[in-house]
Amino acid sequence: MTGAQQECPPLPPGVPRRPGTSPAAPPPGRFARAFELFTTKAAFPYQAAVVRIGFGLTWTGFLLREWPNRRVLYGDRSPWSDELAARLLAENHAFTVLSWYHGRLWFELVYHLAIVAAVLFTLGWRTRASGVLFLVTVLSLQNRAVFAGDGGDNVIHLMAVYLVFTRCARVWSLDARRARDGGAVWLWALLGLVLLLGPTGLTSSAGPAGPVGLLWVPWAVAGLWWAVNRSLPGSEWRDVPDALANMLHNCAMAVIAGQVVLIYSTAGWYKVQGSRWQDGTALHYPLHLDYFTPWPGLSGVLGAGLLPVFLLSYGTVITQVAFPFTLANRRVKNVLLAVMMAEHAGIAVTLGLPFFSLAMIAADAVFLPTSALLRVGRGARALGHRWRREP
Repeated sequence: MTGAQQECPPLPPGVPRRPGTSPAAPPPGRFARAFELFTTKAAFPYQAAVVRIGFGLTWTGFLLREWPNRRVLYGDRSPWSDELAARLLAENHAFTVLSWYHGRLWFELVYHLAIVAAVLFTLGWRTRASGVLFLVTVLSLQNRAVFAGDGGDNVIHLMAVYLVFTRCARVWSLDARRARDGGAVWLWALLGLVLLLGPTGLTSSAGPAGPVGLLWVPWAVAGLWWAVNRSLPGSEWRDVPDALANMLHNCAMAVIAGQVVLIYSTAGWYKVQGSRWQDGTALHYPLHLDYFTPWPGLSGVLGAGLLPVFLLSYGTVITQVAFPFTLANRRVKNVLLAVMMAEHAGIAVTLGLPFFSLAMIAADAVFLPTSALLRVGRGARALGHRWRREP
């Protein structure tokens, strides 16, 4: 009898063992399985894709709608002048490329680059590069005039940061159609040249240090990723950056979900403390303000009745406070999620805040069930095939 056979534990009575074999290894524990999934699989790819598409469309729509007013909001005609912006940036150390140069030409370049980056990010084209450009342009425009938003800009601001760390182009993207979610060498080299010649360059007086120099980090990571894939195909070293990307993705998706929960929980509990929300009259006031009445007739009907205002006010508070506690129950969570999305759609129509509502709906999408998203995807593909077949 061999040493391996001597070390085998005894089998239960009546169970024979083939000569020369050893017992099977025990199945991995729960922690080992969870860690394996955490490092080998990018969780919730469809939710990540919907969040990417939602925020890309929201930012694209906002920039296109405000295109005639772009110079007043963020440019040379803004009441928030370059001097005021420079003073605020010196205090809060916020990032914006609009402070690198002054003048209309540079502003127009950044604004239209923001539109292009948002469209490419929505489509999922070279998502690693377009995602970083999306983040840079969002931060640049919003930090130039921090008082020009309506609340939805804060959500876009945060999600643009988080989405950079996700693998949000694994499905429903142009990168997925090409079976890759990376970039191109020519694009990587072009962006490196822009960084080198700009204020982030090694030849600049400030050097690569500071918040601006952080733009070199994603550029260097993308180059390292390409070098490993090109020089070590099939090697175990190829699995290391892939595992790191999966872990970053999973952590970022958890942060996005936590951010949504934090938004609703804080909003709900602050409303509970307000006297107008306590007596159920809070929605009466915005429904009678000209700024928030794009449809005066509809606002007048809703604001004239005490019961509708009371029910909407209390329903808003109850929904926002209860949502974090429903995440443990899938069915209740899905029902409440649909209610919140319908509520945001109502805010878009009745209060005239479409991009705030779109931003919140896009953030809520992180909790949508995968089965529902797959049905929507199949329906969209069937509709596309039918449309192409029609003459």
